[in-house]
Amino acid sequence: MQVTIYDIAKMANVSASTVSRVVNNKDNVNSKTRAKILKLLAEHNYVPNEAARGLVMQSSHMIGILITDIRTTQHTDGIYYIERELAAHGYSCLIHNTGRDESNWISYIQALSQRKIEALVLMGSIYQSDVVREALRLYLPSIPVVICNGYLNAPNVYGLVADELNGVADCVALLKKKGRTHPAFLMNQTTPSNEQKKEGFTVGMARHYPNLPLIEVESGNAFSEINAATIQMLKQHPEIDSIIYSEDMLAAVGLRTLADMGKRVPEDIAVIGINNSDYAKLSIPTLTSLDNMLYDVSITAARNILALLSGQRVSRKMLICTEIVERQST
Repeated sequence: MQVTIYDIAKMANVSASTVSRVVNNKDNVNSKTRAKILKLLAEHNYVPNEAARGLVMQSSHMIGILITDIRTTQHTDGIYYIERELAAHGYSCLIHNTGRDESNWISYIQALSQRKIEALVLMGSIYQSDVVREALRLYLPSIPVVICNGYLNAPNVYGLVADELNGVADCVALLKKKGRTHPAFLMNQTTPSNEQKKEGFTVGMARHYPNLPLIEVESGNAFSEINAATIQMLKQHPEIDSIIYSEDMLAAVGLRTLADMGKRVPEDIAVIGINNSDYAKLSIPTLTSLDNMLYDVSITAARNILALLSGQRVSRKMLICTEIVERQST
């Protein structure tokens, strides 16, 4: 059975507060008593109760993380990097899977305020909303909040944004360089991040294909919906010879759909995804993808939190440059 401060105090014939001062390395304990207590602590493998220590030190060493869907590998990979970096500095993470219902976001933020977290990470641009801003103002107004790939104009919120707008515009430029004449864009759910990608496609088309109409299609998240959207798009626009998908997962489904339709990639249709995820590396053919720097965004988020908690100044909004990783699909 794990011993407590009170057990050690009884063995040493001193007060519990004296043992606590030794455990917390305070100076006001005489050397003989300190040595006696340290010996007992070592002999009984004493482990501090971190919850109790947090109450005394006014520090929980707990960081909250909100994610809408724990099944989204792009975000869970980011959480892995953040958790590892914070754990290396003595922090634990409390992760909540909120879903997309905004009322749940409010409830989870309120619940985290009761857990006395020291900082909060919001995974994904979807949390870039007025509902979240108001919930943070009400329940977590004084702790650092970092949004990965998003930003909110609030005094305690810090944003890290991947430059997907210019990244997608660069993807259009790559298709022009490769001799493609009719690019299209297909995205799934509407989020601030996807809207930036869509705007990037619009900007790229204006630069490199100023006389072409925009072909932009929105799909659901299910494989069947992505498949159907790809088929319908090509039926309506048989001239399409290249497609940018808003995520690698969509692009991977698109590759399968194109194969089933008898289309060769990249000979008939070039395909580009976004995220530079494992889908891009495992697809056949391998997928050209826009790397939105998940690792860099995640590690920077964790380090910004550590800096803020130690009183350092951090930029309120940081833009992370993206880069295209070319593979067989283009």
